[in-house]
This record gives sequence, C-alpha cells and structure tokens, in this order.
Amino acid sequence: MSQSIATAERDARLVNTRHHKVDPGEIAIGVILGRTSEFFDFFVYAIASVIVFPRLVFPYADPLTGTLWSFAIFALAFIARPLGSILFISIDRAHGRSAKLTIALLMLGTSTVALAFLPGYEQIGAASAWLLALFRIGQGIALGGTWDGLASLLAMNAPENRRGWYAMIPQLGAPIGLIVASGLFAFFVGNLSEEDFFAWGWRYPFFVAFAINVVALFARLRMVVTPEFTHLFESRELQPAPVMETWRSEGRKIVIGAFAPLASFALFHMVTVFPLSWIFLFTQEGATRFLVIEAIAAVFGLGAIILSGAVADRIGRRTLLGSSAVAIALFSGVAPKLLDGGDLGEAVFMIVGFVILGLSFGQSSGAVASSFSRHFRYTGSAMTSDLAWMFGAGFAPFVALALSSSFGLVSAGAYLLSGAICTLIALRLNKRLAEGHGQDGPSH
Repeated sequence: MSQSIATAERDARLVNTRHHKVDPGEIAIGVILGRTSEFFDFFVYAIASVIVFPRLVFPYADPLTGTLWSFAIFALAFIARPLGSILFISIDRAHGRSAKLTIALLMLGTSTVALAFLPGYEQIGAASAWLLALFRIGQGIALGGTWDGLASLLAMNAPENRRGWYAMIPQLGAPIGLIVASGLFAFFVGNLSEEDFFAWGWRYPFFVAFAINVVALFARLRMVVTPEFTHLFESRELQPAPVMETWRSEGRKIVIGAFAPLASFALFHMVTVFPLSWIFLFTQEGATRFLVIEAIAAVFGLGAIILSGAVADRIGRRTLLGSSAVAIALFSGVAPKLLDGGDLGEAVFMIVGFVILGLSFGQSSGAVASSFSRHFRYTGSAMTSDLAWMFGAGFAPFVALALSSSFGLVSAGAYLLSGAICTLIALRLNKRLAEGHGQDGPSH
C-alpha cells in the first residue's frame, strides 16, 4: 500500500512540474471531481435503499418496514463519519495527506463495490443485513477521511470579492452525482425485466462508483502535492490539529457550524431520497418515471447552486443562508400538498424544492469556517461538516418516512420546518459570536 501511495504521489508531482502555479480553475476541477465521486456513491446507495434493499435484504418484512430498516442502515454512515475523521486525521498527522487520502478513497471505493456483490436474504439469511450494515459503516468511515482541504485551498486562492462564487463550486458535485446515479438506475429499471434487474442490473452502478473513485483519487492527489497546498500545509493553514485540542478550543463554533446548514441538509433529503420512497411505496407510479423527474429537477438545482455564488457575493453568505432558511420554512407548508398533488404537483415540488436547495446548499459549506482560528481551521471544518451531515441529513429519510406513514405528509413538512428554525437560530448565534470576537464579514 505504501509503495502504491508513493507511486501515485510521484506521478502527481510529475504532472505539477509542467506548471509553476496552480490557479483556482484547476483546483476547482479537482474539487468537483472529488465531490461528484462522493455524492455518486451516496446517491447510488440511497436509491438502492428504496428500490432494491427492502426486497433483497428484508423480503420477510412488508415494503414500508423493509424501507425503514434500509434507511436505518443508511444512517450508519453518518454516525461513523466523525469516527472516520478522527482516525484519518491521525493518519494524516503521522503519514501525510497523500497516504490519508489514498487509503480513504480506496476504502470508500472498496466498500461501495462490495455492495455490488451483496448476497440477499434468500442466499445467506440475516447475515445479508449485517453485511449491508458493515459495508455502509465502511463507507462512512472512509468519507471521514476524504476531507482534503481543497475547498479551503480554493477559497484562499479566490479573489476577495468572489468568495461566494468559489464557495459554491464544491457543492456542484451533489447534483452532478444525483443526475448520473438517477440516470443509471432509470436506464436499468426501465430497460430490464424485473428478474434481470434484481439479479444483476442494480449492481452495475456500484461498479461504476469504483471507477469514478479512481479518477477522483488522482485528481485530488494532483492538487494536494502542489507547492501552494504544501506551503499552506506547512504554514499550518491546512495542517490537521489534534481532535481533542480542537474541541476544547473551538467546540462552540463547531456545534454552531453544524446546525447552521441544518435546513439545507434536511431539504437535501426531502427532495432526493424521501420523495422517491413515498412515490415508490404509496402510489402506483413506477420508479423509472420519478427517477427521470429527479434527474431533471437536479439540473435546476445545479443552476441554482451556480446562481447562489453570484447572489452571495452581492448580499453576503449569511444573509443568503438566512433568506434560504425562510424560503425552506415557507416551502415546508406547501410541500405536502404538492407531493400529494399528482403528476403536476410532484414536478412542481421537485423543481421548486431543488431551486431552493441549490440557493441554500450552494453556500452551506463552510458558512462559519472563517471564524475558526488558523491553527484549528482544517480539523474544525472537517468536524463541522461531519456533524452537519449527521444531524441534518443522516436520519432525515428515516424520520420523514416514519412520520409521514403514521401522520401524513404534513408531519414531514413540520420536520423540514424544524430544520429551518434551527438554521436561523444557529446563524443568529454565529453572528453574535463573530461580533463578540470583532469579526465581521458577511461574505463569509
């Protein structure tokens, strides 16, 4: 393994010798490829949790219960992710960022492709669910190690008046990953017989995920061995600090930062994973049609993320996040009626939801990262991201489906509203904290 890591890093350095400086555009490519690979893995698993795993792993349960079990296992990755960050920060400090990143991405790819070989309940009984949980935990631990600081490097190389624009670039990986994942599943579900799809068709996207991870690995290594990254690492701008020391010094900022994007992350699942489960379980519509709608809506989300960069540079990132949280709160009131409103209602729900999500999610990454002191910025940002995903997204599909199946779709809207309220409170607390430390910078 160490020899392979050294070879990959050497090859990346050889590419860098052709240039004396890496500009923000090149960094952006590495960031987008890396995030796309992560989100593709994420959405492939999420879609399979709705249309594959309940039947493959939990055939003895009714469809709703089987889906809830799948969503419970889905959440394990978000619980494991902070543990992965702790583990890989230690590897980073001991063996370097290239070793950490290579091991993490290989672990992520291996855990993902292992799912392609998952035997069902009919073959190995309850062990199928245990293997599914094991591979999902492996994904979560690996995701904790994929934090590479490239988004921070991108922001540091961005012009002062375009920080919002460059902050949205890493977020583009989410809709791109969803478009590809939804498209693949829609193709196989729509063109294969039910027998062939459940025998082998659903497994193909997991193989694709491994190939994308390999491309993303070299793209990231290409960046983390640049002179600029090395300089920032050695000057402690991007050097990992001990986790406990970071918590003692920056714990309050980490907690506030984790709750600041809660509305965005809750909406993230309310327009991706949850509606697919609702349509699949409680309507007569096929999965193919809704996956296509999801992919089209994600294109609108992609455009909204790009727009968020321009808007944030005009009005400030905190202002945009606060305004988006208000929009999410308003959307939570009409979302249940739209999702239950037939073909037109579903389309409006998805497109409007993705537009609001794009504006919010586009600036949710690192919304309060600038308040971290230089020494703790790398580790603090990583821990903030992990906790934000765990609180805001990890349990969202399970909670939303459990509530809506028992109390109707209006309860899912109430859950989304609670996320918006948490975001507004966190942004207010962060503003007071920044003012108390003499920091002000609405663009951050």
